[in-house]
Amino acid sequence: MFCYQCQETAKNQGCTIKGVCGKQENTSNLQDLLVYVLSGICLCYEKMGEAITREHGVFISKSLFVTITNANFDDESILKYINEALMIKKELSTKLSGNIDNEIISWSADNTEELLAKSRTVGVLSFSVNEDIRSLKTLTLYGLKGIAAYTEHAAVLGYYNNEIFAFMVKALSSIRKDLPADELTSLVIETGQTAVKAMALLDKANTETYGNPEITKVNIGVRNNPGILISGHDLKDMEELLKQTKGTGVDVYTHSEMLPANYYPAFNKYEHFVGNYGNSWWKQASEFESFNGPILMTTNCIIPVKESYKSRIFTTGTAGYPGIKHIPDRKDGKTKDFSKIIELAKTCPPPKEIETGEIIGGFAHNQVLMLADKIVNAVKSGAIKRFVVMAGCDGRQPLREYFTNIAKELPKDTVILTAGCAKYRYNKLKLGDIGGIPRVLDAGQCNDSYSLAVIALKLKEVFGLDDINKLPISFDIGWYEQKAVAVLLALLSLGVKGIRLGPTLPAFLTPNVAKVLVEKFDIKLTGEVKDDIEAIMAGK
Repeated sequence: MFCYQCQETAKNQGCTIKGVCGKQENTSNLQDLLVYVLSGICLCYEKMGEAITREHGVFISKSLFVTITNANFDDESILKYINEALMIKKELSTKLSGNIDNEIISWSADNTEELLAKSRTVGVLSFSVNEDIRSLKTLTLYGLKGIAAYTEHAAVLGYYNNEIFAFMVKALSSIRKDLPADELTSLVIETGQTAVKAMALLDKANTETYGNPEITKVNIGVRNNPGILISGHDLKDMEELLKQTKGTGVDVYTHSEMLPANYYPAFNKYEHFVGNYGNSWWKQASEFESFNGPILMTTNCIIPVKESYKSRIFTTGTAGYPGIKHIPDRKDGKTKDFSKIIELAKTCPPPKEIETGEIIGGFAHNQVLMLADKIVNAVKSGAIKRFVVMAGCDGRQPLREYFTNIAKELPKDTVILTAGCAKYRYNKLKLGDIGGIPRVLDAGQCNDSYSLAVIALKLKEVFGLDDINKLPISFDIGWYEQKAVAVLLALLSLGVKGIRLGPTLPAFLTPNVAKVLVEKFDIKLTGEVKDDIEAIMAGK
């Protein structure tokens, strides 16, 4: 195997024996094979000169989501996706006057050993012998995986954008071609532009379905009822679980990236929706154990499962783990069936309390723009000197304490704008407020980084500026997986410069590619807390 798509990759070079995430060699290789067959589908569409169908676009989105870090560890599940992709590829090939990728057509989806043998030859190292070309292709691919995740979430709610599907065809075809560096660099920028479209689409899907997030105080304690803990990002799963648990005596709690579900008015009407339990994804081993009840993983961020709660954890959607019960997808317009989880919950003791109190969130763009006059006045009066965008991902490395320390040490006239699980490094600190404006404004999940961009663009308009970089806003971003790559590329495509990125630069960026990003966008690696705060406050 060779995998370097996440921030924790071994020695910041690449996992070659077993993934730091817990992914086994065969799993990694099968995910590479799935990407390869998807690219074959896209090559077929290119050669046919036809627009990809919505059905196939959604399938590619979901399949790419399966390959994201910490999403699916189940070889059997991944093989099913490969099998379906092969069937699509064969179907399309019959429409071509001359088949392409004949070796794919001859593969047998039933012969696992044959597929495993093929999978060892099609990973990222096969993209090019030129490291810089390979770096540009992987940067596009990993950004595309993030785009796919957001597109899949929107599709679940019935929202689509054909331009995104068309770009998927272009991007996946390109990783199989011998293209020059300048063309691939343009493709990277286009990936960022498409990421903006994907996040805007998901924002529209979420808010039109569940209402605009509202400022909400979220309980982090527990009640004395059995409970179900729901983690991941899928709000449709959240909705259906709340409906099916109503009146059962079972409470529902969010975990990690599902925390922002507490901000949507459509969910707050349920009396058995208690609040949030626990912290970031990497603490789930101890927190799932103490929760006592069943856990539902709706998307990525699952880690190797401990025996102590193995019988209580379920996966659904793109998530998968060997030996773990999986809730099947919706069929024929029906809802998912969570009855097994609910019945198990009734037999479990209530969650063990691990903390008490409240946290506040719900500062997505609609809510913040309602406060625009108050915020603008605070800036003009000097009460707010600077906004610091600290969005993105959290992770296990001690280096990430940097973000907690930045939050603690920032001057009291600064406001932190956040989204994603990075917020768990500081969202429970008592940082106070500025004239009633909390110093930590949580917009929501990682995809809600779009809200932060909308807020910045609106402030640019309000202050009559011609450049987003003239605003008193600095970007100090933590990254871990491919959705964060999509967010980063989206910010770059919007013209944001001077982003600090940490705790390490991606291993898939070669020195030459990193140099281009530094020269064109002034990207910086996070450094010492004191030095970075001084630079942030100076607008550097």
